[in-house]
Amino acid sequence: MKPLTARLHGYLDYLTVLIFLAAPAVLGFGGLPAKLAWLLAGVHLAMTLVTKFPLGVFRRLAFALHGWVERIVGPALIAVAFLPDIFSVKPAFAFFAG
Repeated sequence: MKPLTARLHGYLDYLTVLIFLAAPAVLGFGGLPAKLAWLLAGVHLAMTLVTKFPLGVFRRLAFALHGWVERIVGPALIAVAFLPDIFSVKPAFAFFAG
């Protein structure tokens, strides 16, 4: 399997930001799960904007470090899905558990 190009990775990062922003409205959850989704959208947008890759704007963060952050956050989101305030909200659980 061919790895993603840095440019395609950037497009997927910006798409991820939009998904995190829209998920609460589209899936119908609010409260803490919605706030967490919006916070993650902001953090992911900031990280994408500062990454040294074709779609980065400020280009200060090494692309490899960006990748490591994503490797950690991905599995962490599955764990977050089991927090009581998220687990009890079925659409939020489904979103965060993936």
